[in-house]
Amino acid sequence: MTDPNSTHEGQFGRAATNGDAQTRIIPKSPKEALRPEKVPLPPRRSREARSQLVIFLNFVMTMITFFTIAAVALVYYAFREYRAPGPLEAGTTFLVREGAGISEIADSLERKDIISNARIFKTVTTFLGDDHKSRHGEYAIKAHASMLEIMDILKSGKSIQYSVTLPEGLTVKQMFRKLAEDPNLDGGLPAELPPEGSLRPETYKFTRGSKRAAVVAQMVAAQQKLLDEVWEKRDKDLPLASKEELLILASIVEKETGKADERPQVASVFLNRIKKGMRLQSDPTIVYGLFGGDGKPSDRELTKADVDKETPYNTYRINGLPPTPIANPGRAALEAVANPSRTDYLYFVADGSGGHAFAATLDDHNANVRRWRKFQEEQKKAAEQQQDGADETPQE
Repeated sequence: MTDPNSTHEGQFGRAATNGDAQTRIIPKSPKEALRPEKVPLPPRRSREARSQLVIFLNFVMTMITFFTIAAVALVYYAFREYRAPGPLEAGTTFLVREGAGISEIADSLERKDIISNARIFKTVTTFLGDDHKSRHGEYAIKAHASMLEIMDILKSGKSIQYSVTLPEGLTVKQMFRKLAEDPNLDGGLPAELPPEGSLRPETYKFTRGSKRAAVVAQMVAAQQKLLDEVWEKRDKDLPLASKEELLILASIVEKETGKADERPQVASVFLNRIKKGMRLQSDPTIVYGLFGGDGKPSDRELTKADVDKETPYNTYRINGLPPTPIANPGRAALEAVANPSRTDYLYFVADGSGGHAFAATLDDHNANVRRWRKFQEEQKKAAEQQQDGADETPQE
């Protein structure tokens, strides 16, 4: 039995009595029981909090806008100055030393009043990626050139070219003196002299500030390359065992004559003597044996005692070639020795015209010598008469 006044709890609901108050539980369906409860919304910000956030965000946006405008204006100003005419009133030259960086270049340009602002030059050049493209050398800068124009010139590598001419027949010491005296070259010369004959006589171009040692290295490489080329094209019947022997004989030919058309004949004389086992008997070898690379003083004449003096280079006293070249021969002398004229000459002597008289026999040579001495005597008499005439001229 059931008590109508008792609490009843069943499958679909529950009722409870608590004094006068009665709470009734409404039954839920299974679908409603599984539905998730709503999460309560967070408390709303106060009006004051929302106002502070808006002010901060407005400040940030204002600053971003300000700095953006300032940056754009600064970039515009920098590029305008970079392209604007410069302060240089008259054309000038500007030297970029080897290894100089963009900061050094910019500061130097500003000090010389070639540009107005080194900082702008550095910044814009770096921004454009040109800060490592300048080449060393001396450049011509026109009046009022802009920074952009100046940088284009420095990138081009079209620097002002200087040159030094080192003629054939000089010794290494004499060439070194010419290089040392050139005011457009920089740096010292190698402490150790290169071997005699190893420098190519030539006109060398360079930019102001180039290193003397670099020019010497270029000369050595050029002479070696030339010697290799000439040796490859030599007459295979030459009585010379090596390139070094060719270089030695070419240096003697170089010192014996300055006439290009005579060199193959002079070379034939010495080569014919070598084939016959005769001594070369070359006066320039006497000079080198006495004075070395310094050369003979202009007022010093060779004497009979000089000819008889024993030195390793005196080809009147030694057989065959001297131990080293006696000068730096040029291409013409090297080629003359490599491919000499086909002659039977064994002798030559000056003929008074700047050239030489050649002979195949000693008798013919002695006749040529007599003519040369007669010419010398006539020249001496003419000079004495001219001097006497000058002495007799009344002085005012």
